[in-house]
Amino acid sequence: MSQTVSKRVAVLMGSASDEDTMAPARTTLEQFEVDCHWEVMSAHRTPEKVRRFVSEARDNGFGAIICGAGMAAHLAGATAAQTTLPVIGVPLAGGALNGVDALYATVQMPKGIPVATVAINGAMNAALLAIQILAVSDADLADRLAAHRAEMAGG
Repeated sequence: MSQTVSKRVAVLMGSASDEDTMAPARTTLEQFEVDCHWEVMSAHRTPEKVRRFVSEARDNGFGAIICGAGMAAHLAGATAAQTTLPVIGVPLAGGALNGVDALYATVQMPKGIPVATVAINGAMNAALLAIQILAVSDADLADRLAAHRAEMAGG
């Protein structure tokens, strides 16, 4: 039995102040006609909201989840602990270490709970990675991604 992966991606942010930095994820997903659910929730301030959203994400049609958070940056890890969907972490700059703390917190996950991690403030690449994941089972999306790459190489 073949199963189609949803063309729906959740973009979660630890704080409303992260919206501008995460905006390239939304823009990129929209460019590829991938439905983007955009929401603020914190692993620390609203852990029950995170747990509820993530535990229902697959049943709600999501194919991947992007999490942007700074400093302690536990959102991606808290998300990955609650789902087997692909989770992509975007460490965000800020605080005393300008994002290096968020990078370490996002990339250093324990065995068995992977989080794909992009560069500090790398929201666009997170969206492109989510699109690549979805394109594994969506030929049209794969074709549009290939055309995008060819356009980037030519320009």
